[in-house]
Amino acid sequence: MAPRANWKGFLRLSLVTCPVALYPATSDTEKVSFNQINRKTGHRIKYAKVDAETGEEVANDDIMKGYKIDTDTYIEVSKDELDDIALESTRTIEIDEFVPRSDIDGRYLIRPYYLVPDGKVGHDAFAVIRETIRSMNKVAIGRVVLTNREHIIALEPLDKGLMGTLLRYPYEVRSETEYFDDIQDVKITKDMLDLARHIVEQKSGSFEPEQFEDRYEQALIDLINQKRNGLSTKAKAAPKTGGNVINLMDALKRSLASEKEAAPARAQEKSKGKKPKKAAAGQREMLLPISGGGKRAAKETAKETVKEAPKKAVKPVRSAARTKKAG
Repeated sequence: MAPRANWKGFLRLSLVTCPVALYPATSDTEKVSFNQINRKTGHRIKYAKVDAETGEEVANDDIMKGYKIDTDTYIEVSKDELDDIALESTRTIEIDEFVPRSDIDGRYLIRPYYLVPDGKVGHDAFAVIRETIRSMNKVAIGRVVLTNREHIIALEPLDKGLMGTLLRYPYEVRSETEYFDDIQDVKITKDMLDLARHIVEQKSGSFEPEQFEDRYEQALIDLINQKRNGLSTKAKAAPKTGGNVINLMDALKRSLASEKEAAPARAQEKSKGKKPKKAAAGQREMLLPISGGGKRAAKETAKETVKEAPKKAVKPVRSAARTKKAG
């Protein structure tokens, strides 16, 4: 099923305009999520909206928004009043200026979107805007209205399309000074810096996100698979700590020696590429029912899993991620 655009409108650079569609570039829907359930009945928990003072449930029609100005004092704002001040989308991303990518502080970045031509027309104009931005090696800054709020969006070429990143406003970014003021000014010796640089060189490589593994997500999947198959779960032993660093120079030397020992194995593993995980024999995919049904079948499946499955459960195949509304 093709993804659904969160926003459709026009992209404009001066007199050059083309229809475009905006899609979220990231998704959290593939992560394992839980529902809250009643331990006694196994039923899902449902939340009710109640009056904080009387404890009585309040109907949706009687609920309005309020801005707290003092203890138990609120300025009430109705939906109609909010609708009156809501920004009406012009359905157009108008490019206001071009800036160097390095000028955008990373703290201002919120989330990325993909911007593509909408329909069969406008591909020429889209390509002109995209290649103009690419040739100048800059980022285009524009504005877009999503869910009644106006957002700043930074546009940059990405392959055949554009990546648009929503940016925070200055009032949303905290100053670092109140956090960094108490950091002590210390003098680092040249020997320490040289050792640290050697460690960095040993650990240097290229950014390959496909090599990253969400170990907590995998642990959740393993836990659910074990419980589905009737296996007992054991508490993990607390990790051993290395203790406090007494001598920084000694710690750097030991770190460097450790990295030198590990470097050949890392290089060999990288040259071979990351091996795909083998499916465990007898292991069921997490989101499929256990064949046979009943407790007896679950116990039999558990026995087979204990005999045949390796220690690490196979990661289940994910379904296609669903898109969410932008805003």
